[in-house]
Amino acid sequence: MISGVVGWPAVIASLAIVVVALVLARWIGLSLEREILGASLRAAVQLLAVGGLFVAIFGSDSAPLWAWSWLVVMTAVGTWTVTRRARFRLPMLSVVATAAILGSALVSLAITFGLGVIEYTPVSLVVIAGITIGNAVPSTALAVNQSVNLCRDRMGEVEALLALGCDRRQVVRFIAPQAAHAALIPQIDRTKVVGLIALPGALTGLLLAGADPVDAVVVQLLVMYLILGATTICVVAGVTAVSRQVVTDGLVVAGWARPG
Repeated sequence: MISGVVGWPAVIASLAIVVVALVLARWIGLSLEREILGASLRAAVQLLAVGGLFVAIFGSDSAPLWAWSWLVVMTAVGTWTVTRRARFRLPMLSVVATAAILGSALVSLAITFGLGVIEYTPVSLVVIAGITIGNAVPSTALAVNQSVNLCRDRMGEVEALLALGCDRRQVVRFIAPQAAHAALIPQIDRTKVVGLIALPGALTGLLLAGADPVDAVVVQLLVMYLILGATTICVVAGVTAVSRQVVTDGLVVAGWARPG
């Protein structure tokens, strides 16, 4: 069902809407023109590199090993992205982020392949893991950033809680829900409107490939639930790791949370 006219002319034509976005951003003074252009160029470079790697990897006899290695790399990049958004060196954050990202991806793979929803192949392993991690990491990075900002902005309230005799667990319950809520709302909203104003990639891909619509919907439901669950797990883990470290073992506010 895909037209044979797929190539650089079509890709270049699709840049028309990016050009419109650049013009509008310039017109209202967003000062985001460089970021939009940089994101477009970066996406092209990264996807071309990934495409070349896919050709080399999945055509080799060691494709399964390369696929699992790819999962490790995705986890490492995801962890780096999350910890970088914290802006401060929080030792346990990287451990927690790695465990949450890798654990949720492995659970997603176990459900998908264990129940026979999709045949286990190196390609499908990378695709399912990539969908799960790719959706969970941005929300987790946002949650970590929100947690750090809340800890610093509301340092006085944290100190007041400690002065009133609250322990670390109670401080976590004060900070974590606010940061997690802000980070999870976009994913929750995407889940709510799926099928109404948005047709996700798995569904459209299967439909374009000629799959039965009901089968396509079932697979998309599976993917959406995996994404929502993995995102929630990673977000909760991230905000908990940050909000726990705002209080030291001596029950005083950590130095990184103090302005300046």
